[in-house]
Amino acid sequence: MPGDRHPSSSFTMLRDSQFLIGKSRFMRRVEPRPANPRTANPRTANREPRIANGFTLIELLIVVAIVGVLASISMAIYRSARVRAGETSAIATLHAINEAQFAFAQLCGNQRYSGTLANLGVAMPTTGHAFLSPDLAADPLIKGGYQFTIAGTAVSDSGLACNGGAPVESYQVTADPVRPGISGSRFFATNTDRVVYEDADKTFAPDMPERGAPSHGAEMK
Repeated sequence: MPGDRHPSSSFTMLRDSQFLIGKSRFMRRVEPRPANPRTANPRTANREPRIANGFTLIELLIVVAIVGVLASISMAIYRSARVRAGETSAIATLHAINEAQFAFAQLCGNQRYSGTLANLGVAMPTTGHAFLSPDLAADPLIKGGYQFTIAGTAVSDSGLACNGGAPVESYQVTADPVRPGISGSRFFATNTDRVVYEDADKTFAPDMPERGAPSHGAEMK
């Protein structure tokens, strides 16, 4: 009859329904496993995950503080090294001036000295060589953070040195830091005796004698 179903189709529907019922018995929802209270860390249980590539404010402040301390130490070391370098250069310059004055007196000044540093840089006519290098032959001389000033007592006669300069009977040279405490912390001086003196408190400029020891400071050994 037209309203009757074919026996094979009814058997197929019954088989499919039984398969679905059997499959549903083995399917269940997987629930997340609760944390074990014995192994869970209470400090990290409610903590939000931290960003791996970020820094906290405290960490940044610590880094800034460390950088500031290192920068201050470096500046102190730099200033100390700069002061030592300036003072070493000043002492070496005074020795160079003394050696030039001694050679000038023996070869060109007839046992008299040059009244200026610039004249020590003028060459002898016979040899073509000067007594002082060009970087030191200036009045006043500023080198290595120090200013050098020379003075002397003029001779009584009107004779000139071999290079045309006016000689002096004796001389004294002072060396003062251009910026005390920065380019140098000590004051230096020398004179005809070719001895270098130092003073940590004040300059030799007003009262440095042309011979003998000054009234203050100490001889450098």
